[in-house]
Amino acid sequence: MIKKLASRVRQYKKQAIATPLFMVGEVAMETVIPLVMSYLIDRGITKGDMSQIWLYGLVLLVTATISLFSGVMSGKMAAISSAGFARNLRHDLYYAIQDFSFSNIDKFSTSSIITRVTTDVTNVQNAFQMILRMAVRAPMTLVFSMVMAMTINARISMVFLFTLPVLGFGIYFIMTRTHPIFRRVFKTYDRLNNVVQENLRGIRVVKNFVREDYEEKKFTGISASIYEDFVKAEKQMSYMNPLMMTCIYTCTLLISWLGAHAIIASGNDPAVGMTTGQLMSLITYVIQILSSLMMVSFVFLMIIMSRASAQRIVEVLDEKSDITSPADAVTEIRDGSVDFDHVHFSYASRSERDTLSDIDLHIPSGSVVGILGGTGAGKTSLVQLIPRLYDPSSGSVKVGGVDTRKYDLTALRDSVAMVLQKNEMFSGTIRDNLRWGNEQATDAEIEEACRLAQADPFIQEMPDKYDTWIEQGGANVSGGQKQRLCIARALLKKPKILILDDSTSAVDTKTDALIRAGFRSYIPETTKIIIAQRVSSVMDADMIVVLDNGAVADTGTHEELLERCGIYREVYESQTKGGDGE
Repeated sequence: MIKKLASRVRQYKKQAIATPLFMVGEVAMETVIPLVMSYLIDRGITKGDMSQIWLYGLVLLVTATISLFSGVMSGKMAAISSAGFARNLRHDLYYAIQDFSFSNIDKFSTSSIITRVTTDVTNVQNAFQMILRMAVRAPMTLVFSMVMAMTINARISMVFLFTLPVLGFGIYFIMTRTHPIFRRVFKTYDRLNNVVQENLRGIRVVKNFVREDYEEKKFTGISASIYEDFVKAEKQMSYMNPLMMTCIYTCTLLISWLGAHAIIASGNDPAVGMTTGQLMSLITYVIQILSSLMMVSFVFLMIIMSRASAQRIVEVLDEKSDITSPADAVTEIRDGSVDFDHVHFSYASRSERDTLSDIDLHIPSGSVVGILGGTGAGKTSLVQLIPRLYDPSSGSVKVGGVDTRKYDLTALRDSVAMVLQKNEMFSGTIRDNLRWGNEQATDAEIEEACRLAQADPFIQEMPDKYDTWIEQGGANVSGGQKQRLCIARALLKKPKILILDDSTSAVDTKTDALIRAGFRSYIPETTKIIIAQRVSSVMDADMIVVLDNGAVADTGTHEELLERCGIYREVYESQTKGGDGE
């Protein structure tokens, strides 16, 4: 895990290496300063020698300046490298997610992925910066201060050793109790993000059904759970500071008492015992030793907090898409013919029941195929296999006579355009959104596609026409307008296969008929697969497929199905007798 995360430093390696080097310089000067102070006291102030006071005062100024410069540079390098590390981490996570298949995304959930790219990366960034600085500073300070303290008086310096078992036990106790809490907290963050995301997406439904109180209670419950977990963790972590301070003050008192006895016994003679300056520097060194141990404890705590986040990030980085292009991928799609050869499919590998069962369909290139079926019949699941958004559990799906698993994914999906019932629009102008279908499309091509999709009339009524700004998700256009814009976007792609997944459900039957007529004139050679709830949307198709419980109940033309398919006849009669716009 550490190796995978460390590889994300990349172009910021120089700053990452420079950080501990500058930190070593800062620590070295900080450990020299108490020694210079002892010389200043013993050789200058005690003896009243101004020349020594000026000399050691100047040395003290130089060392302090070097320490300051090294500290500033270390902080600057740490900030650059940690921010760059987080940037690379987000980049790699985002690009990894782009390669995920639908099944990979389903495994993590959208809210969990958002938490990992934001909160988890921030936690790991903070830990990385602390490791670069504190994880170097603490052991270096510990080593340098111990050497200097032993040089002054080895016997008295050993006092701090009595505190090590206490600190070690305290750190271990806190680590083992807080790590499970932080793991639980970040999973709760996923639930919190999911609640917020659902609420914002469905805010119109929430307000329409006056469910604000329910949503607030749901949010408050999860937020309270995060609060309680953090309080538990902080309570455990709060013991560290009093424990550390107790050790520092105890050592300071013991050294002061032992050192005072040594000074009195030696008469302030360094050759015999200790001097006042040495005692002051010894106290400083011991405080530095214990402070460095405290820093180590904080590093451990930060690692505990970030460990759960790091594991969650690496889970995404390690996840491999189960749908990839083969090594010798086919890049040319011959035509728009589609063949389902005894296809079985289920979303879960261990599902007791297949979503699709023994689908055997053969769709000629350029034909118009309608698909009808009740809710849960498997209509959307069927068409999602064509651009290889999922792979069949068994059997094969062929496009242009070639198994979809043999195609280059980009080439295959460039040849298939899907228009969904619930389509996504992105922040930008209408023109920007339409060019998702073809980046090089001219204004004339865009307007022609919109006329065929019956979108041009309402666009012309907008103040900025094709330069009208679309809010995130297409919030400022109606459902029918959004569907027509998405159909125009698909037409600009000029695909070999066009799939309409109930994508005219929000338009009237007259507009629906005009759109289908536009398909015949604009893309006559394109295979058109239309999923619809209205019989009127597919009754003129070359072939109609009736699905029932994931299996093909019957296929044929409108007239043929009226004669022999009870399901189709029942749907047709219910709609015509109900006056559904026939």
